[in-house]
Amino acid sequence: MNPGVVPSNRLRFASIRKSSGSFFESVNLSILVACQHVSEVAAYRLVFHDSAPVMYDGLYVGGVARGQMKAALRVLKQNLTLMTTTLTDRAQAVAVKEVMRAWHDAFLMVLLCGGSSRVFSRYDQERIREDFEKLQRVFRDGVEGLIAENVVDGEGSVVEGVIELMGQSSEQLIEDLSLVSCTSSGIGLMGNGLKLPMPPTTGKWHRTDPNTILRVLCHRNERAANLFLKKTFQLPRRK
Repeated sequence: MNPGVVPSNRLRFASIRKSSGSFFESVNLSILVACQHVSEVAAYRLVFHDSAPVMYDGLYVGGVARGQMKAALRVLKQNLTLMTTTLTDRAQAVAVKEVMRAWHDAFLMVLLCGGSSRVFSRYDQERIREDFEKLQRVFRDGVEGLIAENVVDGEGSVVEGVIELMGQSSEQLIEDLSLVSCTSSGIGLMGNGLKLPMPPTTGKWHRTDPNTILRVLCHRNERAANLFLKKTFQLPRRK
């Protein structure tokens, strides 16, 4: 009942003492919150630090090649096996779900924040889609039903939307970017000498987010994309 363990005021502790059931309900809730927090921290360390060589630092660097995802998935499966054999049954589902979210975030960063070493064409979409489906299959089938299939699909919907964008032509992406940027900024249709505003980075990736569309264009080495980015935003062309 130490306030340093379960933060509260004295009046609350006085009432809790009257009912041991209420006290232990509070303790149970605190344990669940702590488990969620520790799982999230551990998952992002596992993906962005421990697995960085085969994921963010390595995946699709130099182009989309067959088999690159295989090494990353092998590391993922090894880590999931270790987790499920180490953690208690009640903690496994929470931890695995956080690992899945971290992998989705890392996959999005590879596609949208990969730097100059990553270049994609619209024809890479099929390979990237296949790789992501393999990743989803690990969480659907490889963790003994710890995460429901509809939850896996729902959590991966943002990544699937970005992959859909990557299959569009540069001309279509430019048109979509112009439309959603003008709509979101409230300037209406372009004209009267107005320039297309630079979309702010929100970190909330989505296929209808202007910054997300812009990043897909920035990772595409095509003449139409290069000319548009140079003329509209003074961004250097890819070499």
